[in-house]
Amino acid sequence: MITAIRTAGQLGMLTLLHCEDAALVRFAGEQLMAAGRGGLASWAESRPVHAERAAVDRAVAICEATGSPVYIVHLSSQSALDSARRAQARGLPVFVETRPLYLYLTSAALREQDGGKYIGAPPLRESADVAAMWSGLADGSVHTLGSDHAPWSLRDKIDGTLDVTTARQGVADLETIMPMLFSAGVRTGRISPARFVELTSTNPARLFGLYPRKGTIAVGSDADLVVLDPQLSRTIDGSSMQSNADYSVYDGREVHGWPRFTVSRGDVVLADGEVVAEPGRGRLLRQGPTAAP
Repeated sequence: MITAIRTAGQLGMLTLLHCEDAALVRFAGEQLMAAGRGGLASWAESRPVHAERAAVDRAVAICEATGSPVYIVHLSSQSALDSARRAQARGLPVFVETRPLYLYLTSAALREQDGGKYIGAPPLRESADVAAMWSGLADGSVHTLGSDHAPWSLRDKIDGTLDVTTARQGVADLETIMPMLFSAGVRTGRISPARFVELTSTNPARLFGLYPRKGTIAVGSDADLVVLDPQLSRTIDGSSMQSNADYSVYDGREVHGWPRFTVSRGDVVLADGEVVAEPGRGRLLRQGPTAAP
């Protein structure tokens, strides 16, 4: 793995790493199962913070050893973020993504009836970790927000035959990611409108070698735009969305700031909730070198 990350960096590529130490996660799961506590309600305990922090520390060490950039996907805890921040302060190219689950929910949700519907990896954490993720979005130590979209049905997520070793991971988050960030972030003053654009557009384009074709409004760039109405409110209803999932973990929440139009290369492809794109209009883009945000 170290050799692969070094080679990727030498070729101008960015390596994405899911940071949970497999041995520690396996140990925690085995202990819970042996104690008769292997149900989905124990999901948070089956993937503890120290397993995430250990893996982030290892990713940082590999980055330091190879000089290659690493991108930590869906980071969830204050402890793991602190590890990444220390690396960034030393000038190491360690980039961090978090996902919406860690901005709006805590591990208490996992203990609800049907709490399995909230399962993702890493698991939901505590209030202090939620606050840390918002702080990272604001101060730049977290570079992007990714949906990690996984459109399981509710029935599949709460299947009574599942346990902490077989749980179905991930939730549908594609259609809610931007309006919820705007509503809970920009409207509340947690992040600025400019930071909202960086997290959802400019930074991903730079990191994945698509800037300035993507991620900016400029002559020569693709005309990719989202027209968002800051006054438009919606009550989230996962069953009415385009996703194959029949629920949302945010069902019933009122969100202010909903996208009305999506424009791709100058063409309107979404208009007030209706997909109007012509099938097959997508293009495969060749990635350029990674660039730091």
